[in-house]
Amino acid sequence: MNILVVDDEPLARARLRRLIEAVPGRYCVGEAVDGVQAVEQCRRLSPDVVLLDIGMPGPDGLATARALADLPQPPAVVFVTAHGEFALDAFETGAVHYLLKPVSAQRLEQALARVTVSEPELRVHGTGCQRRVALSDVLYLRAEAKYVTVHCQDDEWLMEDSLARLAEQYAPALLRIHRAVLVNTRHVVALQRTNDGRLWVQLHGLSEPLPVSRRLATAVQRTLHGV
Repeated sequence: MNILVVDDEPLARARLRRLIEAVPGRYCVGEAVDGVQAVEQCRRLSPDVVLLDIGMPGPDGLATARALADLPQPPAVVFVTAHGEFALDAFETGAVHYLLKPVSAQRLEQALARVTVSEPELRVHGTGCQRRVALSDVLYLRAEAKYVTVHCQDDEWLMEDSLARLAEQYAPALLRIHRAVLVNTRHVVALQRTNDGRLWVQLHGLSEPLPVSRRLATAVQRTLHGV
């Protein structure tokens, strides 16, 4: 579950980040200090959940929640605030929960448990057709010219996107192993080192391993150390 923290107080953001990252499967993908930045971050990162304060400079949390609801991929909103009097207004924006500061780890986890996260999908196209491909079905992605080729078990599709944006949006599921290649970590079955010292990643369902660039070898090994 990818989570964006929105609060104008640095200490509040830091505490929520610590609570989030203490739970396996929860990732704080970004922070925002006000409503305008929150909407920008959501457009860029597409988080599953936004932890949203109410009292902030500029648009308050209620106005921000309404703006988030109008996005093409609206996140679930959990209000985290010191103001108990706005609960009714908050739920009218479609929020899934309303937490009062200071928030305990248990209360936060209970709130996040209410959020149903749908399977991420990539919009791809082939010859004369367009479709959505579940991220879990993707083996790896390769940048080629102005397109990204999406390699699945039995098919290949194209995307008009950048590896940098995809790597940021779908971390840690997608891992860069080469300047032009991202692999889906759920399909990694082995790391192999050849006699010349090169590192290779073997993916389930792929007959040939993929090379890891020397520049990224250490980071890839650190990320996939349990494979």
